[in-house]
Amino acid sequence: MHRMDWREFLGIQNRREFLRGVAGGIGLAALYDLMAAEGLAGGAPSPDAGPLSPKPPHFAPKARHVIYMFMEGGPSQFELFDPKPALEKYDGQALPAELTRDLKLAFIKPTAKVMASRYQFQRYGQCGMELSELAPHLGSVADEIALVRSMHTDAFNHHPGQLLLFTGSMQFGRPTLGAWVIYGLGSESRNLPGFAVLPSGKGTSGGTTNFSAGFLPSHYQGTILRGQGDPILYLSSPEGVSRQNQQATLGLVNDLNRMREAETGDAEIASRIASYELAFRMQMEAPELLDFSGESPATLEMYGLNSDNQHRREYARNCLLARRMVERGVRFVLLMDASWDDHAELNRKLPGRMREIDQPTAALIKDLKQRGLLEETLLVWGGEFGRTPMVEMRNPREAANAGRDHHPAAFSMWLAGGGIRGGQVYGATDELCLKIVKDPVHVHDLNATILHLLGFDHTRLTYRHMGRDFRLTDVEGNVVKGLLA
Repeated sequence: MHRMDWREFLGIQNRREFLRGVAGGIGLAALYDLMAAEGLAGGAPSPDAGPLSPKPPHFAPKARHVIYMFMEGGPSQFELFDPKPALEKYDGQALPAELTRDLKLAFIKPTAKVMASRYQFQRYGQCGMELSELAPHLGSVADEIALVRSMHTDAFNHHPGQLLLFTGSMQFGRPTLGAWVIYGLGSESRNLPGFAVLPSGKGTSGGTTNFSAGFLPSHYQGTILRGQGDPILYLSSPEGVSRQNQQATLGLVNDLNRMREAETGDAEIASRIASYELAFRMQMEAPELLDFSGESPATLEMYGLNSDNQHRREYARNCLLARRMVERGVRFVLLMDASWDDHAELNRKLPGRMREIDQPTAALIKDLKQRGLLEETLLVWGGEFGRTPMVEMRNPREAANAGRDHHPAAFSMWLAGGGIRGGQVYGATDELCLKIVKDPVHVHDLNATILHLLGFDHTRLTYRHMGRDFRLTDVEGNVVKGLLA
């Protein structure tokens, strides 16, 4: 009996791989000819093109980058953006039952008493936009922002609300807005993540589901940059490992991964390769990104980075980082600041929190504008829902304990930059901000508008999963044309 040695075995394997490759090549060539005949075959991709390489949108975009400032928990529109003097008439009283019959409430009952806001509103900018006295710095850029007072959503609790806001569904497992943007456009930054996440505060209810890739390949998910130590965990090489050794190891691992990818067609292997290569390149780029020594003292002061308040410094740092990332081609930056969920002690906590984020937020708009980046950068600010006009008293014996419950039916957000017509208030609510009375904007409409400004028809940006074409806006959503420049 003949015993096969290893040389013969490899020869047979090589012949099998050759024949398999020829057969596959013939099949692919035939498929290409069929697609070409139908006008479906595009130009050949560059052999160096990675999964995050820039891609063309459906039409000419107004914006190339997004900075989304997510205020987790639901900022109160009554104290910040939507003045309601009529609340004073009902202050301390329950509202008539016919006004509260259809409200979706998380904790309080419809019979809860009304609480008027104690803060004054004043007009800002040439547009005369009414904003709270708690937001003077934002008022200084009122002519740049479009304030939407007619936002509404379907979810009245935090995690479902955040899922709906960022994925278009209250179900787990869907891709988030940032992942859809990177899937559609790719990234202009080769050495930094295309989708970056900058957290501040104590953490969000949605957590990683706010920046997950869902069923998209994992290289589209957001990457968290930390405020201390390595910007990304395990980014630094272990002691004694030279860059040359690391590069050789990475090359070998990637070669093995590519062989496996060729055999299985598993898209997650391509994601792993892309992640390893990006991490290697980031080792050089990330330290420079976080080095603010080249920024002028005036810039640091404008953002409030010299503050002795830790949260203000943290949020200011993230705002400045967002500008620096946009300059370096990062496509989508998500700032997640927590928490704005003021069920109690609203009048104690909210003024301090606004002092911490108001200046850095306005500074980001001013800084982008003076550098010529605001026209191509879309900014979005807001939470997953708003607050009720009725008071929530978790400790009735303490008047200072007063807060507000969740309110999905009517709340405020604002946008600025990249294709937005600033200096306007869009939509309106009734005298108690219970319901919308003019130009309602659902979260699906908001996302359709964001994608439109980036050059996409939201109904055509789809991904086939489990036999169905999914999209960010599910089966709804309309572009809010009144917000466009």
